[in-house]
Amino acid sequence: MEYRRLGSAGMKVSVISFGGWLNFGEGVMAEELAGQLITTAYDQGINFFDIADIYRKGEAETQMGKILKQFPRQNLVISSKVFWPMSDNVNDRGLSRKHIMESIDASLKRIGTDYLDIYFCHRHDPETTALEVARAMTDLIQQGKILYWGTSEWTGQEVQEVCDVCEKYHLYKPQTDQPQYSLVHRKRVEQTLLPVTKKEGMGLVVWSPLGQGFLTGKYDGGIPENTRLGREKWAQERFFQGDLAERSRKLQPIADEMSITRGQLALAWILHEQGVSSAITGATQKEQLLENVKAANITLSEQTLAQLNDLFNPALESE
Repeated sequence: MEYRRLGSAGMKVSVISFGGWLNFGEGVMAEELAGQLITTAYDQGINFFDIADIYRKGEAETQMGKILKQFPRQNLVISSKVFWPMSDNVNDRGLSRKHIMESIDASLKRIGTDYLDIYFCHRHDPETTALEVARAMTDLIQQGKILYWGTSEWTGQEVQEVCDVCEKYHLYKPQTDQPQYSLVHRKRVEQTLLPVTKKEGMGLVVWSPLGQGFLTGKYDGGIPENTRLGREKWAQERFFQGDLAERSRKLQPIADEMSITRGQLALAWILHEQGVSSAITGATQKEQLLENVKAANITLSEQTLAQLNDLFNPALESE
């Protein structure tokens, strides 16, 4: 496993991380399988585990936290997130100081830890000023409840605004952003986000690096109902447009030439970007997890990078 600094921070994260977005929570994954997957991830050198309060309304935090308790806390990097409504309460949502302060305590209790290594603002909140958010996050750091904070799915302009506010008022800057980033979703990240995060010393920890499994070849023959894409209608509309599916199939001969899988090729491409600290992956089978981990040790040649850029040039992406 390779480890990279989280941007300019001293803390290092495994370049392949493990997330609990779609697969964790009571009724979604059996406790035994969840334990096997997290234990395998840990044994393979993964130290970064990413969850959020909204995932199954807290159930993913509870399930993953219960399993992570068996490992030394200092060996783990645990993140969670705040923003989405957790109840019908008018204040139980967004990035107000009230919601942030109440949400961190709820997440820590569910996960069963005294602190989070990273706390993400899951989306930008247009109803809360950047100063209020940054002050709340700075207070959490000073209270020892979080070590670093980050943004998720913020625009480059929004990230720059909060960094400027932090600079002006001597507050802790966000250390990371968590965007969707993959071969099939490049334009926004590369054109508007990476220039800001690199300048501000932030490292990206990206979600959906395999395009919901689309880039693995899993859906070459169609979309079975009981699959990730089968459940996510927005993803079906996103990936099955134009000639995107055909271009994805052209990854196969490139991967074959390197004796790797299409998924490993897609992950290795993500990790060639030094502005990326970690690629968050999910799995429902041990074999998937082990395959993903191997991508950490794959180096792509300039020729291969050029081939991939021709196939998935940002200019080809729809708006």
